[in-house]
Formats: sequence, structure tokens, C-alpha cells
Amino acid sequence: MCAQSDAQKSRQIRYPEQGFSILAFRASRPWRRALRCLLGAVLLAMVALSIGVLIPRPLLASGPGPVAAAAGSPSSPATRTVLLLSTEIHTDLALPADPDVVARFSLMAADGLDPAQPGVAYIIAGWGGRSFYIETPSWSDLKPGPVFNALTYDKSVMHMALGGDIDRMHPTVTVLELDEASFDRLLQRVVMSFSLDSGGDPIVVPGAQYGEYDLFYEAEGLFNALAGCNVWTAAALRQADLQTGLWTPLPGLLSLSLKLHNPDHRLGL
Repeated sequence: MCAQSDAQKSRQIRYPEQGFSILAFRASRPWRRALRCLLGAVLLAMVALSIGVLIPRPLLASGPGPVAAAAGSPSSPATRTVLLLSTEIHTDLALPADPDVVARFSLMAADGLDPAQPGVAYIIAGWGGRSFYIETPSWSDLKPGPVFNALTYDKSVMHMALGGDIDRMHPTVTVLELDEASFDRLLQRVVMSFSLDSGGDPIVVPGAQYGEYDLFYEAEGLFNALAGCNVWTAAALRQADLQTGLWTPLPGLLSLSLKLHNPDHRLGL
């Protein structure tokens, strides 16, 4: 048999290399499509979040209201100061522990959380997903199950806590000044978020609390990532005639939208 030439050998070696290159090129195309889809999703999310902050809800302000009308006048009407408390992922409403507010939440005393006890300056209310809210008091407690429930659907709970003095100048605190009518509507929204038993009493979640001065209660509504705790807070603030962004699923977005769409006097400035 005749010996193969060097040219023939080189062709035999080169063909498999060309085939490998073609297969590698074809295999990379799905990854590039996946990368484009991922980048598109990120861009779409950024646009949605930007629109959610920049477009006010409601679109038109309800009017100056008594607080604005009397701003700077010696006979300004009584106002209530509510604090918006923010963490990296959650917001709470700190309601002043005035006698009428304490009376509205007096039923909690039977559960061991007495808002009338000495030293209480604020009654703090928050709404959220049952699994994530209860099982994740801090980032170190993060587990896959609660995260999955938070990203899909979960039952909701109210988290009620008692607080002392709060530094209004802290960067995680937003001061909100409300007239009496607006404050009463906000208070009503919080109260209506509790699920009640047949006797009309709020339902405590057994064994669920972070410490001595808080409790969890069953709540109305279902929780999901698109309509989470910060969306609930925004809806409650709109009941108090404040404008928020159209969709504010993160604490920073809600705080920013409040500053963008409301006059300074409503924010204690």
C-alpha cells in the first residue's frame, strides 16, 4: 500500500478540528440568546421601577388640605406625625401612641402586648408574607422556603410592635405630617388589615414573635413579590391623601416617590 503524503495527513487532522469549531460555535448560540434575554429582563425591570417611581398615584393630588392651607398661620389645625420606617426590604408605619390610638389597639393587651404600658411612644404596624416575615427576622435567618413563598404567593400577617422614642433624623426614617382626617383614614386602613375571628377579635399567630414587645396577627389579603409589604404601605399612605409612586416594591423607591410627589410640609420639612 502506498504511504500517505504529508498533505493527506494534515487534511485528516484538520477536518476534526474544523468540525469541533463548528459544533462549539453552534453550542454557544443558546447561551448568547439566554444572555440577551437576561439583559432584556434587567432592562425591562429597570424601566418598570423607574416608571413606578416617577408616575404619581393618584395621578392628581387631592388638594392642599388643611395642613397646607394653614401652613405658617398662627392657628394651624392639629396634625399627627407618622413615621415611615425602612429596612433594606421592608417598611413599617410608626403610629403615635396618643390616647385615641392606644384605645384602637387596646385589644392587643389581652394577647400580652399592651400599648398603654409606660414608655411606649409608637405603635408600629407592618404587613407582609407569613412565611418570610415570621421566619426571617434578619438576613442571617434567610432560608429557601420562605424566599420561594415570597416570590410566589403566601398568606399574609400583620406585625405589631411597641416602640419607644425614634430618632426622626435617622436616614431610614421618613417623617409624615397628617391632618386629623387623613390620619384617621390611615388608622382605619391599618385596623381593617387584620383578620378577625367570629367574635370580632384579631387572631394571634401562635408562637410567632421576634421579642418581648411584638406579635404577629393573621391578616387580610395574599402576599406576592409584585404586591408585597411596601406596596401595602404605599396603599395605606394614599388613604392618608399622600401621593406615592405608581408601583414601589422596594423601601427606597417608596421613600423617593414620597419626596418627589408631596410638598415639603407633608414630610416635616
